[in-house]
Amino acid sequence: MWQRPQHLLSRFAQHGRVFYVEEPFFHHDQTAPEFAHFEVKDRQNGVKVLVAHLPVGFSEEENDQFQAKLLTQYFSENNINQYVFWYYTPMALSKSRHFQPVLTVYDCMDELAAFKFAPPKLRELEQELFKKADLVYTGGHSLYEAKSLQHHDAHSFPSSIDKDHFGQARTALPEPADQAGIAHPRIGFFGVVDERLDIELLGQLAEAHPEWQFVIIGPVVKIDPAILPRFANIHYLGGKEYKELPAYLCGWDVATLLFADNESTKFISPTKTPEYLAAGKPVVSTPIRDVVRPYGDLNLVQIAATADEFGQAIAKALVQTKDADWRKRTDDYLATISWDLTWQRMVELMQDKLKHKQ
Repeated sequence: MWQRPQHLLSRFAQHGRVFYVEEPFFHHDQTAPEFAHFEVKDRQNGVKVLVAHLPVGFSEEENDQFQAKLLTQYFSENNINQYVFWYYTPMALSKSRHFQPVLTVYDCMDELAAFKFAPPKLRELEQELFKKADLVYTGGHSLYEAKSLQHHDAHSFPSSIDKDHFGQARTALPEPADQAGIAHPRIGFFGVVDERLDIELLGQLAEAHPEWQFVIIGPVVKIDPAILPRFANIHYLGGKEYKELPAYLCGWDVATLLFADNESTKFISPTKTPEYLAAGKPVVSTPIRDVVRPYGDLNLVQIAATADEFGQAIAKALVQTKDADWRKRTDDYLATISWDLTWQRMVELMQDKLKHKQ
């Protein structure tokens, strides 16, 4: 997935060294402690990805100690002496709390504790991270409202957009082979297929509207694929690379945000909202707060809570591309947001914080 972390950290990498520490990889054929080592992957955007390879048979605490030792050694070998720590999960504290960064940023994308299979100690570690963090950035306004009550220097940075990338979908792109044979109208969704997707709504829509074809793009994660609705007009095309998405979007008639109303979606701010709009596609969404504000309030995205309402909204969206006023208002709004602008504002806050710490 090429999302918020990739957009932001690849921009930092243009100005200095960036090391992204991923989750460890466990080798079930290795049990010796001395096996523990780092694999370093060079990404074309300049970011170095560090993956700890660990033996099995050790406790969670011992695994954290392995990783802490590997990080300390790596920092020493690569002369990493002055550095900023940028956290995406409080769980990473367990392997990094002994370091002394000049600045600590917590870029909180989601209410992780509300996700399926979230570790029990996540909430406790988040409180520890709030104490360490100089700045807290949130992936949307609803999340900001929650986190600003827990940290004195929180800032809302809703996910932004790579307009040029998704704008390609407004041109005539070659049709991907696995989508080419699907009839129109096509109603699309891309994203991770997990507990946040309203599979009941998807099934109801497909059953009520056999004349529409539903194209679902994304990996199935944390849920049993067997529970997904199976109708002849639902097409699960699996995960695709970021660079492939415009070609799929190009062939859709309407894009959707089929999110369920549950704990895991309470604070989400879907990046795909502006991405769909940049592709020139009419959008229908369930009433996710950070989609209602601002997109629903500005009448850029249609909001629908029930299957009946959603069906009516899709019918309306199918003719929305002819609405010149909607297109102009959409493009005027999109002109006010970009990942470059988001990144620059984040950097300014960091520079100001550093200035006051010296």
